[in-house]
Amino acid sequence: MSQTVCLALTGASGMPYGLRLLESLLAAGCRVQLLYSQAAQIVARQEMDVDLPSRPADAKAALISRFPAVDPDKLQVFGREEWFAPVASGSNPPDAMIVCPCTMGTLAAIAQGLSDNLIERAADVVLKEGRKLVLVPREAPFSVIHLENMLRLARAGAVILPPNPGFYHHPQNIGDIVDFVVARILDQIAVPHTLMQRWGDA
Repeated sequence: MSQTVCLALTGASGMPYGLRLLESLLAAGCRVQLLYSQAAQIVARQEMDVDLPSRPADAKAALISRFPAVDPDKLQVFGREEWFAPVASGSNPPDAMIVCPCTMGTLAAIAQGLSDNLIERAADVVLKEGRKLVLVPREAPFSVIHLENMLRLARAGAVILPPNPGFYHHPQNIGDIVDFVVARILDQIAVPHTLMQRWGDA
């Protein structure tokens, strides 16, 4: 049975990671519940010339056209204030949630349990229900406040996975570097992939 994964895109730099992760999850047959912030719309346009419309139905149509090989029934897109979305309740949590890229503001809000929007609420639900939460924070350097928030979340059970690529696989282009990070994220939620050769494999 395929996993249900909530994927949240926020306004940190690193949208190539988020969209490649979305494509990979759908290609693996996962059911994806997609959330995105207003800042993520700006970053997607700036970094990738990708338009994420504000209306969820329009955003879904745009993403399906970008990834034509995937099953459109596997993707659900929800608005920021769509409080009747499944991810808003502990009675219907996803199997896992990933915030990629994750702003320090979103990370701080999750660490404090604020739940002021659907992204924060979904993360709160995943934590309280004991499901896997993976945060991909894109910032450098980290301040003490950033580090303390990450430690608080790690102690609560979240996985903190900064997008730090390795180079032992001899990447030939930016896509190879993106795939390295996405592979590490998929490994955390046990989604099979062939994005890169594993260490020690011939």
